[in-house]
Amino acid sequence: MTWSKLKQNLESFLCPALHGRVEYRSTSYRYLPDKAGLCYIAVDKRNVLNMSDKTTLIRWYQTELEIKNDSDIQIPINDEEIEMVRQDTKGNVPEDRLKIIAKGRKISGYAKELLAAQSSLSKSDFIVVANKFLSISIEESIESNDILLNILYRLNS
Repeated sequence: MTWSKLKQNLESFLCPALHGRVEYRSTSYRYLPDKAGLCYIAVDKRNVLNMSDKTTLIRWYQTELEIKNDSDIQIPINDEEIEMVRQDTKGNVPEDRLKIIAKGRKISGYAKELLAAQSSLSKSDFIVVANKFLSISIEESIESNDILLNILYRLNS
């Protein structure tokens, strides 16, 4: 489905209160194939959700550092996680280091989850999810863990 047709279909499903206020926008770079396109959801002409294809490794590392360096974020470690590290290291690591390694693994996991959610907000994925949204039932949209499906459902309810 072409972008213009997809945009028209999505906007036709908007709830009456948002009709004319919510707009789906997309940019592409025809002569720069290595440059990723951008996609926006705008409300009252302000971009509220920007979706772009970016380098994910740098963003993952930055996200992990932000979590590690934010003193307000408490990462609890349980005995099972420490035991898993102990088994992985075959008992060759001092007890105090086991907690540090377990916490590092958990932070890395959280960073990867955040990145997965963020990277799903790319133009190419938006088009796939928007097409899916138009073809599945409301119940499937409600029950989905996909952030874009949830956003599209909320805009249309």
